Amino acid sequence: MTGTSLDGVDLALCEFGENSFKIIQFDCLNFPPEMQKSIREIHLKSASEYLRLENAYSRFLSKGIRQFNESTGRKSQFSGIHGQTVFHEPSAGLTTQMLNGGLIAALTGIPTVCDFRRADVALGGQGAPLVPIGDRDLFSDYSACLNLGGFANVSLEENGKRVAFDICPVNFVLNQLAEKEGLEYDDKGKMAASGELDKPLLQELNDLEYYHRKSNKSLGREWVEQEVIPLLRGKNNRTALRTFTAHAAHQIAESLANKDSVLVTGGGAYNEFLLKQLSLQLPDTALIIPEKKLLEGKEALIFAYLAKLRLERKINVLASATGALRDSSSGAIYFPS
Repeated sequence: MTGTSLDGVDLALCEFGENSFKIIQFDCLNFPPEMQKSIREIHLKSASEYLRLENAYSRFLSKGIRQFNESTGRKSQFSGIHGQTVFHEPSAGLTTQMLNGGLIAALTGIPTVCDFRRADVALGGQGAPLVPIGDRDLFSDYSACLNLGGFANVSLEENGKRVAFDICPVNFVLNQLAEKEGLEYDDKGKMAASGELDKPLLQELNDLEYYHRKSNKSLGREWVEQEVIPLLRGKNNRTALRTFTAHAAHQIAESLANKDSVLVTGGGAYNEFLLKQLSLQLPDTALIIPEKKLLEGKEALIFAYLAKLRLERKINVLASATGALRDSSSGAIYFPS
């Protein structure tokens, strides 16, 4: 799994039982700086440049998968790979996760399942979020599952159905602001904590139209660049960090009202200042931070689970979460020749 924050590729070797799982080994593969920069800018380049980067990225992943398998002493039965989201405009019927699944299957010798989103978008869905079926099947002990990555997304039961949606940007914006200070990210939210709260800016952020929509909604880079970045432009950087963190905490708290226990995973779970702001707004909610393998590897685990279900020809995408016409068994399968 790799998300919009581009903070690395998560690899998890998993075993599944009947509605149970075990993460045997977890690792994070760091992007070479030049590749990371190219991925950030690829949406501005030509189709030819996109394809060349897709192949380079897929070769990079293939090498990482082979080395990861060697380190575990085991060969995976299959790989489930999200790919790198470059374009995501489901309202226009468009979503692209950069990945050459056929190349990866050929280079690793392992059946590869990828491109999980497009079938759902074809059925009128958002193509996101995809993790709710894993949350429902593997983490039913919690009132909700919250992931704090490039975007915050939540999954929970509502009227007997699993619903899920993207709440707001988190690391996708906070990391960009941290880079202005010469850092990859705001360690534990310390820079945000040192900033001033800009109340008019906070109100502008909270008034964005997206937050007034109901569930079955998802966010992408395009929305952030059009709606959020212009509001932050020209602001003192630490003020922007402080205010955007307050904004994220507010939106997340709104989505988790009246929940008893929430499993919190993703890189944003290390942002102590964000979690403190969130706890203040949810005094009666237990925010559960799991051990590191699950905290960092939950999404990789669930993409392995989605691949397992796809290979078994079972439903792996829930229309109740994406807004599609129906549930689907989604993903392209590539077998090594």
